Amino acid sequence: MGDVLAQMGELILPQACAGCRRPGHLLCPACRLGLAAPPQRVFPKTAPHVPVFALGPYADPHRGVILAMKERNHVAVRRHVGAVLNAALSYLEARGDIPCGTVLVPAPTRARSARARGGDPVEQVCRASGRRVAPVLALDPHTADQAGLDEAGRRLNLAGRVRINGVPAGRIVVVDDVVTTGATLQASTALLISRGADVAACVTLCAA
Repeated sequence: MGDVLAQMGELILPQACAGCRRPGHLLCPACRLGLAAPPQRVFPKTAPHVPVFALGPYADPHRGVILAMKERNHVAVRRHVGAVLNAALSYLEARGDIPCGTVLVPAPTRARSARARGGDPVEQVCRASGRRVAPVLALDPHTADQAGLDEAGRRLNLAGRVRINGVPAGRIVVVDDVVTTGATLQASTALLISRGADVAACVTLCAA
């Protein structure tokens, strides 16, 4: 229901670019160009056992798009970001950085956060990529918000709080919106690997 209402609002209200807030475009030409930059390998402080690639820095247009998806429940732009993610994965496959045909595992989130946002933005972006998706990870409902926590605080906050409800067959790429310290990716990949999953890499929309 929240997804439907969000889409109706986007039709009724004047449209603004999700990346820079300029009126007239879902994504303006400049932001589309910025989002099309090839992904780069990044090295978060908390190493998640596998290579990590980010589609850009935590700056506009990536920052604006993520805030639009998470804070303003901008549902329509998630389909466009899914296409950007698919292109980034194809680029990494062509370079040999990740294997072809991986299954995407969205990073875990709290159920109440997903409900408040009209669905988990990361999962929806993964599905919009057209790739195989296995949303097998979740956060314990009592997990505190990571915002404002330092590296050690984030690791402590996530200790034992990531839940898994199955192991996808095949090679896996864990996908998240932002990598800051790497704590969420590390906790996610560690749990998957401990259950016998074959995790090839992590890919995020941007790196802070």
